[in-house]
Amino acid sequence: MTDPRSSYVTCQGYEIHVTEWGDPAAEPVILWHGLARTGRDFDPLARVLAERYFVLAPDTLGRGFSQWSREPKRDYCLTAYGDQAIDLVTHYGLDRMRWVGTSMGGALGIHLAGGRLQDRISHLVINDIAPELVRAAIERILGYAGNPPAFETIQALEAFLRTNYKPYGWMPDDQWRRMAETSARRTDNGQVTVHYDPMMVEQFRGHPEDYSQWEAWDAITAQTLLYRGEISDLITPEWAEEMTRRGPKAVLRTFQGIGHAPALNVPDQIEPIVAFLAG
Repeated sequence: MTDPRSSYVTCQGYEIHVTEWGDPAAEPVILWHGLARTGRDFDPLARVLAERYFVLAPDTLGRGFSQWSREPKRDYCLTAYGDQAIDLVTHYGLDRMRWVGTSMGGALGIHLAGGRLQDRISHLVINDIAPELVRAAIERILGYAGNPPAFETIQALEAFLRTNYKPYGWMPDDQWRRMAETSARRTDNGQVTVHYDPMMVEQFRGHPEDYSQWEAWDAITAQTLLYRGEISDLITPEWAEEMTRRGPKAVLRTFQGIGHAPALNVPDQIEPIVAFLAG
């Protein structure tokens, strides 16, 4: 059962798309993606984890095949995403779970593992984010995510993604093509753009303290693994070291020559997660 299955779950009144992998009777792992991405980013990791776990990779509200918010200023924030995540784990009847979160998905993991799911998340993997954000990185995100370009062809979108996500590090051609195909939607005029609601950047305008989470970090009791790209502009080396000294005292792994964020697509990034989750 290592091929993906598509499912739709109602969370807080919205239809949320979930890519399922593995045996539903197995122990669960939730994979939560970054700000402008979808759950399909985790395909390489999910395929490996599905040999042992029941893997759930949701598309956040406003991304991928999930419904877009009717009230963007209210719904695009960590508290609302947390509400949807609680509905999701309730739907699947999950009492205990492991969590792997990239960027925004890691921030949501901190929010929940230090709060409402504190006693239910046993293992937490945070991929390239800290309990606070570099201001320049926020400005960069607002610049590209709030006004996404449109293209005439999928190939042109793929070229854009190859440039925009170059900090991910090496990816084979077939993974870039899959990223393009799972990131694309057609606009009314037939052009191709990225598969998310641009209004999701309202999180940074309407909820400026959303990513200030050191208090939540200090409350985490889960075993915690922290990934950082060596040249990431989102998490400083100092913050990463601080995360190893306080709260759950994360184990830190830094990946040379990679920015924001490690793509979790090659053995040297996948295998440590597999070993950590099994511990």
